[in-house]
Amino acid sequence: MRPSSSTSEREGLLSPLFGAAEVDAELSDRALLAAMLDVEAALARACAAAGAVPVSAAEAITAACDPDDFDIAALGRAAIDAGNPVVPLVRALGERIGGEAESWVHHGATSQDVLDTALMLVARRATGPLLRDLGSAADRCAGLAETHRVTVQVGRTLGQQAAPTTFGLTAAGWLGGLSTAARRLADVRADLPVQLGGPVGTLAALGEHALAVPAGLAAELGLREPPLPWHTDRSPVLDVSAALAGVLSCTGKVALDVGLLAQTEVDELREGAAPGRGGSSALPHKRNPVTSVLVVAAARRAPGLLGTLVGAGLHEHQRASGSWHAEWEPLLQLLRLAGGAAHRTARLVEELEVRPDRMRANLDATGGLVLAESVAARLAPYVGRSRAHDLVGDAVRAGGSFHDALLATPEVARHLGEAGLRAALDPAGWVGAAPQLVDRAVAAHRTERTCS
Repeated sequence: MRPSSSTSEREGLLSPLFGAAEVDAELSDRALLAAMLDVEAALARACAAAGAVPVSAAEAITAACDPDDFDIAALGRAAIDAGNPVVPLVRALGERIGGEAESWVHHGATSQDVLDTALMLVARRATGPLLRDLGSAADRCAGLAETHRVTVQVGRTLGQQAAPTTFGLTAAGWLGGLSTAARRLADVRADLPVQLGGPVGTLAALGEHALAVPAGLAAELGLREPPLPWHTDRSPVLDVSAALAGVLSCTGKVALDVGLLAQTEVDELREGAAPGRGGSSALPHKRNPVTSVLVVAAARRAPGLLGTLVGAGLHEHQRASGSWHAEWEPLLQLLRLAGGAAHRTARLVEELEVRPDRMRANLDATGGLVLAESVAARLAPYVGRSRAHDLVGDAVRAGGSFHDALLATPEVARHLGEAGLRAALDPAGWVGAAPQLVDRAVAAHRTERTCS
């Protein structure tokens, strides 16, 4: 059979907006077909090594497992009648081999064994470049955190200016999320299991070789051998799906922050400039944070996909009807979205333009009101916490100059004075342990990267 022609994911109208070339290459129809054929070939070799299949048959099967020799579109059409693509693939593979070796194709396996294992292979292959991009993004965030460990920035809570922080600590927060997501995904990736159980999980068709073949299959493919087939225990799928959702959550957090801080009225950050990037079809002056927008859009799709996979995780009896089938596309979509988000986030933080002058201007915009906590804390030892809170609150409500209203308050003037008040209203003096927290985050990240 001749391979069919098809449009790649990277050549569509909308698909290039959300994927990443290296990850997408591992998620294409051809890549999934290649993974299924890898499973069939590895199964034959594992069976031959255990003495369950003639070596000559395993060699013939392996030689026939070239994805370029199969018509993907024809397999897809035939899958409609079979309910999955493995059934027509096994038939086509047998027809290619012919002779005595044909009877040993797919020996001891069922369709779910092949597709589950193939999806584990796809997940492992696709998460390689994904993890590299996550690592690059985390490295850049560590650099931003270190560079800006004492660059004051207003902290915002519930959408309002709250108290001073540093941009270094903001970047360290991004770093922490990215590092955690990468660590969890790497752990899941290292634990992806092979699937082999036969029709009802007993491996009956393998006879005396039933325990040797799964071990050999796992060794052939570099996957973990589980103690039992996991036909109805969908933990492996849920584990990798949750890890991918974590990637989308942490990259979405970075992108959401950048988009908000790039607003015209805020202007503390800007995405990297390039000809044509961020343009508007109607407004020539616009510089839209398009990379952030696309990462946030990907992250907002994660809950629905993860919810579908969790819902599909409930399987009846020895093998399910419908639940298993519902997993395939959402898992691939999560892999693709997470891969694209990681790739775009790495570029986003690498090209990020940080604007410390605007950060300081926004801190000063309320005339020191964001230092109200600082003033109250310095006043509390003299008048008590509640009284200090009330006195500062009265000065806030007085309007006009916050500094002057405070200095006109007798208790403030008596206990703090002009010098003490100016110290209390210095944002750099009220960032707490932010620089030290940055140092800890960066050191932890570098230690982890060294050990990984």
